[in-house]
Amino acid sequence: MLTFAAKQAGMRVVILDSDPDCSAAQAADSSIVAEYSDKKAIEELARRSDVLTYEFENVDLEALEDVSDKVLIPQGTELLRITKDRLREKTFLKEHGLQVAPFAAVSCEGDLVSAIEEIGYPSVLKTCEGGYDGKSQLVLHTREDLKKADELLEQGRCILEGWVEFSMECSVMVARNMDGAISVFPVSENIHRNQILHESIVPARMSGELQSNAKKMAEKIANSLNLCGILGVEMFVGSDGRLYVNELAPRPHNSGHYSIEACNFSQFAVHNRAICNWPMPKIDLLSPVVMVNILGQHVDGCRKLVLKKPQWHFHDYGKGEIRIDRKMGHVTILTDDIEKTLAEVEDTSVWD
Repeated sequence: MLTFAAKQAGMRVVILDSDPDCSAAQAADSSIVAEYSDKKAIEELARRSDVLTYEFENVDLEALEDVSDKVLIPQGTELLRITKDRLREKTFLKEHGLQVAPFAAVSCEGDLVSAIEEIGYPSVLKTCEGGYDGKSQLVLHTREDLKKADELLEQGRCILEGWVEFSMECSVMVARNMDGAISVFPVSENIHRNQILHESIVPARMSGELQSNAKKMAEKIANSLNLCGILGVEMFVGSDGRLYVNELAPRPHNSGHYSIEACNFSQFAVHNRAICNWPMPKIDLLSPVVMVNILGQHVDGCRKLVLKKPQWHFHDYGKGEIRIDRKMGHVTILTDDIEKTLAEVEDTSVWD
């Protein structure tokens, strides 16, 4: 999707990925087939590029730093260093005055026991690096659950986070160019199933004051990080009425996919503008919208829906292997009645 946006703007795109038929390779001008940690391949990518960008936080930080004097990397490596490590990320947010759940570093069983005494139950143990869509984390409800923590602790450094009682999950996409100009997208209300994003609803069904506060928090984070490019800021609306920052994603985010059809500029186009230091646009929501993810188990049903829902925008990512819970695409539905559209999605029975 970044490639589609780049091609619209007249850019040529070369990508690096280990899969020769990955989604981006199907759209790019050329590709380098290698692992993200392959330093020679990253050097080749740098040699062939004017601007280098990443859209995945688990890339090799050292390899990027090695080529930073050979090619412009507008996002820099400090953003990646902070966001690829959950403990560094939470510490950064807390130090800059953002509300986060209580947290503690955990490296061994003794640390975990001490952290539980401080934070209490329920809480969530997560590896500091890696993991997504609920992977590499464990919810702890009682002392009995501590027995299940060994597998995570064996993977390396972890973080224990206190449980936030929340009424809603939401996110804001924010982009900033090298001159410090910022574009902020509308607040997205996010509904998860089995810790995987299911639906995004825009505008979020929350007060105007909360939406304004969420956008201000996203801007504050962007400036504090000296951000260049786009950033997803995931938040909880606590049962106490306050906003808690949950995670940062230094890239286009699943909850921002609605912007392709529903905004005057997509998150992908805005990211490309930012890293090229083009002027940053004011983002307008052209229509209320519901975005629904298509996982592996939904593919067959959605292919049939294409023939029944002419007003729906179907996106297929072109991934080869269809697997349960693998994100294979999404549907964007522009609407003037959010509740009616949510009911329409449910009535299809595809996402049951």
